[in-house]
Amino acid sequence: MDKRNALLMSCLSAFFTPFMASSINVALPSMSEEFTMTALEYGWIATSYLLTTAIFLVPFGRLADIYGRKKIFLLGVWVFTFSSAFCALAPSTVPLIFLRLVQGAGSAMMFSTMIAILTSVYPLAERGKVIGINTAVVYIGLSVGPFLGGILTGVFGWRSLFLVLLPLSIPILYIGHIRLKGEWAEAKGERFDKSGSAIYAFSLSGVVIGFSMLPDVGGIALTLLGTLGIVLFIRWELRSKSPVLDMQLFRRNRVFALSNLAALINYGATFAVGFLMSPYLQVVRGFDPWDAGLLLMAQPVVMAVFSPMTGRLSDRIEPRLLATSGMAILTVGLLLFAIISPDTSLGLIVANLAFIGFGFALFSSPNTNAIMSSVERRHYGIASASVGTMRSIGQVMSLGVATLCISLFIGGLQITPVLDDEFMSGLQLAFSIFSVLCLIGTFASLARGNVRNNKLREKSD
Repeated sequence: MDKRNALLMSCLSAFFTPFMASSINVALPSMSEEFTMTALEYGWIATSYLLTTAIFLVPFGRLADIYGRKKIFLLGVWVFTFSSAFCALAPSTVPLIFLRLVQGAGSAMMFSTMIAILTSVYPLAERGKVIGINTAVVYIGLSVGPFLGGILTGVFGWRSLFLVLLPLSIPILYIGHIRLKGEWAEAKGERFDKSGSAIYAFSLSGVVIGFSMLPDVGGIALTLLGTLGIVLFIRWELRSKSPVLDMQLFRRNRVFALSNLAALINYGATFAVGFLMSPYLQVVRGFDPWDAGLLLMAQPVVMAVFSPMTGRLSDRIEPRLLATSGMAILTVGLLLFAIISPDTSLGLIVANLAFIGFGFALFSSPNTNAIMSSVERRHYGIASASVGTMRSIGQVMSLGVATLCISLFIGGLQITPVLDDEFMSGLQLAFSIFSVLCLIGTFASLARGNVRNNKLREKSD
């Protein structure tokens, strides 16, 4: 019974936050019009949420291992629910940005524990299947977010996006508080490293904010300072008796280290696909936002369809082989987008989006299975948090690289049909960089070793 309840609770929350993250982009122009936002404020509505999600994933993952994964997860649901309700009531831009920061913290509590709870409940032989199901629901949330978000914003206004998810929190909280009886805290009694967490938060903030500001000089400086801070954090953690992030997992556990590196590269190379293809379809090819959104759905729909299958396969086939195949497919797909032109067949574009979606589905669930199956039970929270952290950092890096490439050719000008050639040059450069990154990621994925031979796999499974 705990297994089914954990999966249902996890899937509901897996839809919860991605839907909010993807649907909010559709509502940004309406928010900007109502509050007369500056360009900086406009960007911070999205960046604030991503920032706190990224910086709190690892600390909350560690707290979950010490104090209980279900406890931290449910606290995250409450925080996310209340902050969403208050977002709908925000009177101006500054309170809305602050509440989005709080939302991101709630999201971090959920995402740092969601996979960890599933891993705690399900044995190794079933783990890939449930991770695949959970991953598919994430992609469903991402897929329907722009579609439903556009309808809700057009009919009821942007505030409805924050209210529509409130009823969904009721079954999540009911299952968590009433139906799911267990609690998992294998690191109970260990000390929480407050100093390490503070260094981590400030350093990662520098990297995330810096990347979002590229190619500005200030963005470069912040990124460098954040990177130096991460080096300091690693040195601190290696000396800590109770680290917030056990660096020995990266030093001595090859599967864990290279699987996380592969995840970082994967998200860093693929997240900006929609960011780049949206203006290509709307500005260069002349499609309206509705039609462009429908075409772009080809990628997440394929991801949602195939993720459960690849997750289930990773229970029987070595995850390294599946994930590496996925990275190889992504390399080819990104390379094909690096040579597109304004005259490329629409059918080929949609087919390649679906091809990239299949490559991502082949990579994501097996790679997450490899990460979670490579550590001891007391590290499940941190391992789950590492998956989310690699995703968040990779997403910011991907947008930073894409923005930098476009800016090299059009500067600070708005993307218009007059600048089609310049935009296409930036797009092709970005996809060329992303394909090279994925090629490197393919070798990192292949070199990780086999999960089933990992000595840290729990004997009880």
